[in-house]
Amino acid sequence: MMIESLKHLPRPQLSNAELSGQFTDLAPALSARQAIIESARCLYCYDAPCTRSCPSEIDVAGFIRNIHDGDINSAAHGILKQNILGGSCARVCPTEILCEDACVRNHHAEGQPVKIGLLQRYALDHMKFASHPFTRAATTGRKIAVVGAGPAGLSCAHRLAMLGNDVVIFEAREKPGGLNEYGIAKYKLVGDFAQKEVEFLLAIGGIEIRYGQTLGGNLRLKDLHGSFDSVFLGLGLGASRRLGLTGEDAPGLLAAVDYIAALRQADDLTQLPVPARAIVIGGGNTAIDIAVQIRLLGAEEVTLVYRRDAAKMTATGHEQDIAKANLVSIRTWAQPQQVLLDKAGRVRGMRFEKTRMEAARLTGSGETFDIPAEAIFKAIGQGFDCADIDGLERDGDKIRVDDQFRTCLPGFYAGGDCVAPGQDLTVQAVQHGKLAALAIHRDLMAKMEAA
Repeated sequence: MMIESLKHLPRPQLSNAELSGQFTDLAPALSARQAIIESARCLYCYDAPCTRSCPSEIDVAGFIRNIHDGDINSAAHGILKQNILGGSCARVCPTEILCEDACVRNHHAEGQPVKIGLLQRYALDHMKFASHPFTRAATTGRKIAVVGAGPAGLSCAHRLAMLGNDVVIFEAREKPGGLNEYGIAKYKLVGDFAQKEVEFLLAIGGIEIRYGQTLGGNLRLKDLHGSFDSVFLGLGLGASRRLGLTGEDAPGLLAAVDYIAALRQADDLTQLPVPARAIVIGGGNTAIDIAVQIRLLGAEEVTLVYRRDAAKMTATGHEQDIAKANLVSIRTWAQPQQVLLDKAGRVRGMRFEKTRMEAARLTGSGETFDIPAEAIFKAIGQGFDCADIDGLERDGDKIRVDDQFRTCLPGFYAGGDCVAPGQDLTVQAVQHGKLAALAIHRDLMAKMEAA
């Protein structure tokens, strides 16, 4: 897959096999012996703080005890009944700021918390069910549309199907999975794991996916309203925000998510364009993901630039350490001022203005500096790229919902990254989808009883 904006750049020097070797698991899986030893470290706390800090409400102490007792299927079932995408969440979830941060062993005397993420992965990688672990309830005769086959939409669809409803998922791309398929660093979700997880989820039955369905294009909210009993919007945030600078559309400057998607879908990594020097603008996990992956593909210099200090970056300390370990240079207190172009109109670098805090406000200092680069990657957040949500109330970039994930339009619900409350985490999107499904089902059953 070619990224048009970078087609003038050279290709990697290494072979496809050598490049693929750079994208092995960031955190190698536990062996059976390691899993038993690690599970023995858990104190199985009553009212466990790890469970209370899990956005999807997994009984962490319970599944770890199951692992220790050798009951892998019970451990897996306990995880999946709360989080049907628990396999990917075990790999991409920032456990260091959630369950593992809350672990009672997370103090200086112990040295480290229980490896909850790796234990969750162990349980789901080694489960052996004779058939799908969940069965569908008796049919309700209700049909629900889900827009978006990302974590929120898939989670919602699975729970609705489990409750006896029929579900049709409308997905714009050619594959399901959303962020897991197109937006996560290749070294976090390796191989075709995202697709295998979706296949497992769909095995419950009652879920149809229709591809190439774009809201605002060949799909309209009003049409869905007329054809389905309820609609769930798991739209995600697909449009990269703009810098607002002249030269932003020049060859060599593009959204980080576009390159990550191309990288994840590439069969031959040697066909990806790779700059010798790259600049990444942003301070979140996507910024880290693109910076590290460009380095792994062979970029000699990668500089990540953030307008505030490192403590304000939304990328966790763990993620920042990954960047540093891969020799990514992190420059703080600087904001983009000008895209620098060569005579052919292509990116040759960027001018930044140094920033500082004045009276609790970020302000430019007037002092500038230049960083040379052949490519600039924007990782400054995403917004909607959909033209058909005008009837929905918004909070800034996001859809406003109540505590039951209902929008202002009757019969329409929303969850995941596209709604106002949230941390833009995969695990939280899964929880939104699950809770929205329960609300949709309750509302539909209440209507049936009233009728």
